[in-house]
Amino acid sequence: MITRDQALGLLHEKMQSQNLRRHCYAVEAVMGALARHFGANQEKWEIVGLLHDGDYEETKAIPEQHTLKMVEWLKEMGETDPEIIEAILSHNFSHTGQNSPKNKLEWSLYCCDELTGLIVAVALVRPDKKLASVTVESVLGKWKEKSFAGGVKREQIEECEKELGLPLAEFIQIALSAMQEISNELGL
Repeated sequence: MITRDQALGLLHEKMQSQNLRRHCYAVEAVMGALARHFGANQEKWEIVGLLHDGDYEETKAIPEQHTLKMVEWLKEMGETDPEIIEAILSHNFSHTGQNSPKNKLEWSLYCCDELTGLIVAVALVRPDKKLASVTVESVLGKWKEKSFAGGVKREQIEECEKELGLPLAEFIQIALSAMQEISNELGL
């Protein structure tokens, strides 16, 4: 399995946008917290979170290629772990029609990806623009405003209840706490 340093090097080589990198850091942190919650391999889950969107700048105009490039790059680096490969591929099943999420690792990525964006949006409308002042209640308050962060697929996040057995508020708390722990890296 590739190391975090190797994964970070790949991400920085392929992704130039600071905001996109921060999104990947946020998903990495949340995936690590979810791995701890489920008693899973934290390092593996974090690598998946860190790299899930690593090819986005190269594939944004061709969404059906998203994740395929990242898997190609990983294989070129010698990565063969099927869990990492399949989890990254599952992240884009809505465009490829293949590799739909089938286990806790893949469903965690699917559900938390959108949630990190919503949490960042809630932080950005706080007076101090800091994650420290965001609460589960403030996220749930904005949840109901469909025009707020309108691009966030709330139904994707809600799959946490059925697929992960986590009530929405608990899922938000796990994600929010993980993001608050790396608030400096996220610039929030």
